[in-house]
Amino acid sequence: MDAAATGGMSEARPGPDNPDFPAHQAARCASLRVLDQQVAQCRACARLVAWREHVATTRRAAFQDWEYWGRPVPGFGPDDAALALIGLAPSAHGGNRTGRMFTGDPSGGILMAALHEIGLASQPTSSDVNDGLALRGVRLTAPVHCAPPANKPTTTEERDTCRSWLRAELELLRPTLRTVVVLGGFGWQAVLPVLATAGWQLPRPRPSLGHAVHLALPATADRRGLDVLGCHHPSRRNTSTGRLTSQMLVDVLARAAELAGLQD
Repeated sequence: MDAAATGGMSEARPGPDNPDFPAHQAARCASLRVLDQQVAQCRACARLVAWREHVATTRRAAFQDWEYWGRPVPGFGPDDAALALIGLAPSAHGGNRTGRMFTGDPSGGILMAALHEIGLASQPTSSDVNDGLALRGVRLTAPVHCAPPANKPTTTEERDTCRSWLRAELELLRPTLRTVVVLGGFGWQAVLPVLATAGWQLPRPRPSLGHAVHLALPATADRRGLDVLGCHHPSRRNTSTGRLTSQMLVDVLARAAELAGLQD
């Protein structure tokens, strides 16, 4: 990639295997398209790289005929989104298989059905990158772009290494972004420091995640106010135990869409 595409910088750059790669490259991405390309090249966290590639090689029996993506999964959705949904990380046989956030796993199915119900997704399913799905005014992303072992939260070091991608993504969305929905406690802990570093003023002490919790972050001199909503993650555990129902998810997303100006 030439210097112009990444913001005009031409100095020596750390390679994709270097832990400094995300911080160096993310800040130099002039568009979400370029950011997504850089995310997909990242190999900064050796443990996550080894796991995602192992899964892509061994595969689940039901997907033996698939050619797994097996790389970091970029965000998905329009570059002028007013609403951002931030999850945890791609699942091993979902995003890591299909190459798209919340695609090919039960969590993605539940989320897409809810987005479709409120008119923000063109269809209620999300099975593969060629399924025709389009999102209206919504971008899906995560604080960690690689599938973690056993679909469990990554280490603090891995989360912090990946943080630069999320910060750059939110900054590139800033001209149109009005609302953020954070899915799950891990995402909540990862996102709030990113928002604070980006210049939004968070309350002190920082609130814990609660379902449908709402933070109205005030405007500053150089950025508009931002509404941040919390929601339980649509994981199989949460939905099977009733901790999160389809209606609960729809209600939070509908409120977020209203705050973002995507619904009357």
